[in-house]
Amino acid sequence: MVSPRMTTFGIIGAGHIGSQVARALTRAGHEVVIANSRGPETLTDLIEELGPLARAATAEEAAEAAEVAVVTVPLGAIGDLPVEPLAGKVVLDTNNYYWERDGHIPALDAGEATTSGLLQAHLPASKVAKAFNNIYAAEITTTGTPAGTAGRRALGTASDHPEAIAVVTDVYDTLGFDTVSAGTLDESWRLERDRPGYGARQTADEMRANLAAANRIRPEDAA
Repeated sequence: MVSPRMTTFGIIGAGHIGSQVARALTRAGHEVVIANSRGPETLTDLIEELGPLARAATAEEAAEAAEVAVVTVPLGAIGDLPVEPLAGKVVLDTNNYYWERDGHIPALDAGEATTSGLLQAHLPASKVAKAFNNIYAAEITTTGTPAGTAGRRALGTASDHPEAIAVVTDVYDTLGFDTVSAGTLDESWRLERDRPGYGARQTADEMRANLAAANRIRPEDAA
């Protein structure tokens, strides 16, 4: 479990999602070690904003420091992620497949793979869980509410490792969200881009219904 003690999160990727997750986690009292592709010296302003619980590092250093890792890099860059420092650790994967950015990946287009499954294949000794992929970045720090709030927003996850789902559930609850699991990584496509569980604000019951209604192959993929 993540709370109530301080946990060190290694965040690899400091774009919109990575920066917002860092803001949310430091506000909740956790330590963040964050990296980007351009080097720690380019993160000075962000670290100053985040305060004493945050420091900039290389991707390797963030992976080594992490008790829990967050990978939030473009899909095409996952092959560059350090492997050994993440072995045995829970890795939260925020990725979505944007073929316009990433280029077409036939196995994803054909519904034969999932984005988080690709990351798990790259990190075979890690415990990958889908997280924060079905919420817009700005809403991570603005739409959370206390547990038990009527209409509380839910976020999705999926993993082959129950302990990773437990970590995601704890993180989500700490930041103000309910959790809905789609199941294993083979089922994580239900949370991917343009499916009913993606993007829109949903309660846990609404998300469960939308995950059940999702289609594996979208019309635009089959065209």
